[in-house]
Amino acid sequence: MKVVDIKSIKENKENPRFITESKFKKLVKSIKEFPDMLNIRPLVVDENMVVLGGNMRLKAMKEAGFEKAKIIQVKDWTEKQKQEFVIKDNVGFGQWDWELLANDWTDQDLDDWGLDIPEMLDVDDLDTAFDLPDGDKEPYQKKSFVLSDEQAEQIDLKISEVKKSIEFKYVETFGNENSNGNALYFLVMQWGEQKK
Repeated sequence: MKVVDIKSIKENKENPRFITESKFKKLVKSIKEFPDMLNIRPLVVDENMVVLGGNMRLKAMKEAGFEKAKIIQVKDWTEKQKQEFVIKDNVGFGQWDWELLANDWTDQDLDDWGLDIPEMLDVDDLDTAFDLPDGDKEPYQKKSFVLSDEQAEQIDLKISEVKKSIEFKYVETFGNENSNGNALYFLVMQWGEQKK
C-alpha cells in the first residue's frame, strides 16, 4: 500500500456501477465525517493507475477535496482478471439482518451511511391491527419489498388510483382490513385476468 497524489489516479470509464446524485452526496458527506475509514480501504488500481476497486470513493474523495489517496497497485493482471475483479469487488453476496439493524441502529444513521432501507407498503402492525392473540398473524402475512424510488412511486400511484375506483369497493378482501394490501391484491388479480 502506498500514498499517491489523487490526480495521478484515473477513473475507470468502463466500470458498470453508477451512483445516484443523492447517494453520491451521502458518500461525500460520509468520507468527510469519517476519513479514517479510507486508511483501511485503499483504492485498488492497475499498473496504469486506473481504478479497479473504489471508483465511487475516488470521485467522492475528489469532490471532498482530498489531495492524496492510499492505493494498492496490482500488476501483471490480464484484462479478464481486471474485469473479474471489478465485478466481484462490487457484488454483494450477503444479506442484511433487518431486525438486528432496526434494534441496534437508527434509521437516520443507516440512511446517512448510505444503506438502502426497504420500504414497507404501509402495512400496519398486524398484531394490533387485527387484535390477534400471542402474535399469531394467521391467516395474514406481512410482506416487504425492496423497490427503487421509481418503482415505489409507481406502486403508490397505482394503489392510490385503485383505492379511488368504483371496482375496488367490490373487491374480495378475505377479511383483510389493510386497504393497501387489498389494493395490491386487486392489481395483481387484474394483471392475471389480462394474461388469460
